[in-house]
Amino acid sequence: MSREGAFREVQRFRQWWLWALLGLVGLVTVVGSGPLGLVLTGAICGFMWSLRLVTEVRDDGLYIRFAPLHRSFRRVPWTATESAEATTYRPLREYGGWGIRWRPGAIAYNVRGSRGVFLTRSDDRDVLLGSQRPDELATAIRETMSDATR
Repeated sequence: MSREGAFREVQRFRQWWLWALLGLVGLVTVVGSGPLGLVLTGAICGFMWSLRLVTEVRDDGLYIRFAPLHRSFRRVPWTATESAEATTYRPLREYGGWGIRWRPGAIAYNVRGSRGVFLTRSDDRDVLLGSQRPDELATAIRETMSDATR
């Protein structure tokens, strides 16, 4: 049974507090640096607005793309994945914040919130993938992994 397109999620940095903070920093920068500060603030805001985390569950693996930082998808193959569990985590305490984060033995991709799916891997570092729909994502991963190993 093909599960191509079993799950797709696109997340963006749209938290009000982040944009308020960027606005405050931008205001201080513009006041202190004039036109150069305005250009710099505009570039940073444009970059933050363009960031998006795309997650797809496909027949041959989990695909992750943190655009525009990743030009193409990163694939986590089912053959290297032992388990997938929906979880609650502390982004600041456990991973140092949001974005693409590394810690010994694990990498995290997250945009907002404190829920996600933790993938235990057999041949590489574990992956934490932030999600606004973690239960649905974990179910899609487990079902697709099960179908792929039959």
